[in-house]
Amino acid sequence: MAAPPPNDGYGQYPPQQYGEQPQYPVDPAQQAYGSPASPPPAAASQHGAEHGKKKKRAYAAQAFEVATGGNAVVGGQPAAAQYGIPQPAAPGFGGYPAQDAQQVAYGAPTTPYGAPQPAVPGVGGYQAPDPYYSQGVPPAAVGPAPGGVAGITAGIQSMGFGGQPQQPQQLPAQTRGHVNQLYPTDLLNQPFNVAELELPPPPIILPPNSSVTPSPDANCAPKYVRSTLNAVPTTHSLLKKSKLPFALVIQPYAALHDLDDPVPVVQDQVISRCRRCRSYINPFVTFLDHGHRWRCNMCNLTNDVPQAFDWDAAAQKSVDRWQRHELNHAVVEFVAPQEYMVRPPQPLVYLFLFDVSYAAVSTGLLATSARTILDSLDRIPNADRRTRLGFIAVDSSLHYFSVPRDTEENGETSMLVVSDLDEPFLPVPGELLVPLTECRQNIESFLNKLPEMFANNQSNGNCMGSALRAGHKLIAPLGGKIVVLSSSLPNVGYGKLEMREDKKLLGTSKESGLLQTANSFYKSFAVECSKNQVSIDMFLFSSQYQDVASLSNLPRYTGGQTWFYPGWNAARAEDAVKFASEFSDYLSSEIGLEAVLRVRATTGLRMSTFYGNFFNRSSDLCAFPAFPRDQCYVVEVAIDENLTKNFVCLQTAVLHTTCNGERRIRVMTLALPTTTNLADVYASADQCAIATYFSHKAVEKALGNSLDAARDLPQQKLTELLQTFRKELGGGSMGGGLQFPSNLRGLPALCLGLTKHVGLRKSALIPSDIRSAALCQLSTLPLPLLMQYIYPRLYSLHDMPDNAGIPDPETSQIVLPPPMNLSSERFVPFGLYLIDDGQTQFLWVGRDAVPQLILDVFGVQERTQVAVGKGTLPELDNDFNERVRNVIAKSRDHKSKGVGSITLPHLYIVREDGEPSLKLWAQTLLVEDRADQGMSFQQWMGMLREKVSN
Repeated sequence: MAAPPPNDGYGQYPPQQYGEQPQYPVDPAQQAYGSPASPPPAAASQHGAEHGKKKKRAYAAQAFEVATGGNAVVGGQPAAAQYGIPQPAAPGFGGYPAQDAQQVAYGAPTTPYGAPQPAVPGVGGYQAPDPYYSQGVPPAAVGPAPGGVAGITAGIQSMGFGGQPQQPQQLPAQTRGHVNQLYPTDLLNQPFNVAELELPPPPIILPPNSSVTPSPDANCAPKYVRSTLNAVPTTHSLLKKSKLPFALVIQPYAALHDLDDPVPVVQDQVISRCRRCRSYINPFVTFLDHGHRWRCNMCNLTNDVPQAFDWDAAAQKSVDRWQRHELNHAVVEFVAPQEYMVRPPQPLVYLFLFDVSYAAVSTGLLATSARTILDSLDRIPNADRRTRLGFIAVDSSLHYFSVPRDTEENGETSMLVVSDLDEPFLPVPGELLVPLTECRQNIESFLNKLPEMFANNQSNGNCMGSALRAGHKLIAPLGGKIVVLSSSLPNVGYGKLEMREDKKLLGTSKESGLLQTANSFYKSFAVECSKNQVSIDMFLFSSQYQDVASLSNLPRYTGGQTWFYPGWNAARAEDAVKFASEFSDYLSSEIGLEAVLRVRATTGLRMSTFYGNFFNRSSDLCAFPAFPRDQCYVVEVAIDENLTKNFVCLQTAVLHTTCNGERRIRVMTLALPTTTNLADVYASADQCAIATYFSHKAVEKALGNSLDAARDLPQQKLTELLQTFRKELGGGSMGGGLQFPSNLRGLPALCLGLTKHVGLRKSALIPSDIRSAALCQLSTLPLPLLMQYIYPRLYSLHDMPDNAGIPDPETSQIVLPPPMNLSSERFVPFGLYLIDDGQTQFLWVGRDAVPQLILDVFGVQERTQVAVGKGTLPELDNDFNERVRNVIAKSRDHKSKGVGSITLPHLYIVREDGEPSLKLWAQTLLVEDRADQGMSFQQWMGMLREKVSN
């Protein structure tokens, strides 16, 4: 049994910006390992749906009485409207038409719990993108207004907002054709709708017959590689004039396991590459000389086609060249022959460094870690039966464990203690890394006994720096992963750190110093690890200062990741379940070993800057001792020479060893059209990719310059773009609004979300550990999760559509309600809302929520009986409870977003009239509200308009 959590200020939820916070009661019956995760709820039954419809009128009437002070509802309308009194119309929003003000406020036509139904079908209230938008045909040419971003623009213009309807920006006659049309929009009168962030990027429109096969997969899908510009300027001067960044957002893997995201594999080891630039053959090459030669689409060199290219050696027969994967698919994997190996493929190695100090033992970290590894042994990749494990325990000394093979007579694991921290030696190096398959029973026995060995440990020492050096020495000959599980500040031996948190510095210009590493050991040691193919992952748990800023350098330069669990305690079931789930998924993830990443491009383009967790071994080579599947990377592209082709190609290659000991190359080829027209560049810009680039640049500023510089960057870049658009593309002649392309309409909201993010925003109440951990996420999260982290999702649950929270009949996937913009103006006092930033979820209960809603969702009679803070929803036998739980679970499901992630967000239950600090924390996610020292969205837009006008 773990000790109860101390009242340490991190408590049930981290004090992200409020310093000390009250402690919530802990159920003493909760065990150290928490409770097993409950099974997923079954699909809503027909009986449940009918039952919900019967309750609909009762919920709505109660909600309306609360909102109006007892006025009756007749025919689904407020009494005044029923008797013909004109009601004011609310202005349209995004893609929604104007709605009756009473309907917006009180929920007519009534649905469960008295809230409105969207008046327009489709995601978020507007219809699916129209195929004409993809082809760049203006609405006037096709009759009905198109959907998508253009549809929103056209729809609102037809309502009469923002002056005269605007025509799409026309191109010179000689350059018009298959391009994305530019649809200017007024940001002030045609506001952004959060559902626009779910739209795909502007389509990549290549010239006809650009690829050698007509395959629909010939160009790279955006889930692997996204460009900030889907039409590339032909000159450096045009790119500079646009003020738009040109960068790639690269995520080579879209899932944690190959089975969840299969990619075509070329098995025959026939790899055709350009002799000069070393690019891999791909769908955009040109065949010459009756197919005997091919011209490289990067450097134009002519190469011979390998003789075996059209021959199946296994079947001993010729094959159809045009069926080969590498000519039909932009994303392929080649099985690499011997010449791609510096040494034979190494086995998968995990070396666990356990903190066994008093803090780790008393919070249940040691017991939970050992139990999770024990339960996950079957999930650790081991198909080739070569995976090796090692274990070192750390307090003020080093404790090595020699695990014998199962066949040996004496099956007891022996512990060897080393107290010399300056030059730690390996007592029996050959017996400290053991094969999982051959030692399985003894490893299980050891993990069962490990918590008992240190149950009474009173040491507060932590020599993690010395342990890392010893671990590196142990696995350097093979390479592999060092997994650090630590609950305290390294305070003895190498890499010793001091308590340097000073609340007086928070919110000042000197705060940036707390985000720098305090000891050069951590960066220099990380670089040394990278050279020896050793990757480090940090799992940090602390109720007190742990110097995440220093420790996170280890994963940053070795291709690892930092996971931070502030105030974690296994006595809280939610804490134990979250860590056990994430750690088990982490152990099961397939990773690449001894990996390098390189991006090649058409002559005239150069990769100038790289962002992400790796070591830049040379100007264009990124080294990863282990290649994770849940991170993304940003590469900035420079135009060094004028581009003469009508499209360019950028090819990303990742050479790696799979968990099964097979050397492979994953190749991703992206083709983009070129343009001499600034309007094309803006019309093809990807707002989500641009926001990802800004996020990585801001983190670089925060770590290298100052937080002020990091905060200023999104605002400065956005202002430059607005000014350029106004000046160069006629935006200034269209009234007094703020003109911007419709495909970039969400960028101001994303930039505001970034400046107000916990990692960057100005505040004297954010501990530096919380800020440092957030910066780690801002610089590694895959694009879909990063967008949600910057601009969280808000769902209204009390009035969700009838199909929300139940499986879609065609896909069997749970349907989410339409997302809403992050403003408290969207809230009604009787509402129930879910706020989710991908890392944390808040279930917001309005102060006037009706008793029936409280009973159906929480199983209690009174709102004051709803327990606030970290928790879970009870499983109750009613339709609405099941639908709410389904929505919460679906919102947590990262796999459905096309990304790999181990994160299981905590759920915090917030009562509007409950705990003030918890309510305040939830409100900081409402990006469009004014909070702390951050401006509201209206103020932000006003400030931008003023800067642009001046």
